[in-house]
Amino acid sequence: MIDTSVLVAGVAGFKSLRAVENPSASLLRDWLEDGTFTWLVTEDIVSEYRGVLTRLGVRRNLVGEIINLLREEAEFVDVRGESDVSQSQRQRILRMCRARRAAFIATLNRKDFPKRVGCQSDLAG
Repeated sequence: MIDTSVLVAGVAGFKSLRAVENPSASLLRDWLEDGTFTWLVTEDIVSEYRGVLTRLGVRRNLVGEIINLLREEAEFVDVRGESDVSQSQRQRILRMCRARRAAFIATLNRKDFPKRVGCQSDLAG
């Protein structure tokens, strides 16, 4: 699972088609080129990605390309029957990770996803 913070840092770290400037960008590049992990998402997570990237001023066409790529390549997890509207995004992410037995959550917000919650929490830089 890739937290929004890592996606944002990764997008910011792409300086050219080949050059990357931070560990988050390297993680995204590895996924794009080598499929080094399965990117788990839900409709809520994709919607959050889109909203945050848009609010941060990422070009509209780039946001569309990212969302389209995720729709094609990421693995969607349906947790609608298991989630509650009153749950926070963090709670829904954790529920999805536990349901799919995700190996890790790549995040820059370690306090939001401590290791004890059931998914390995890693910093992606």
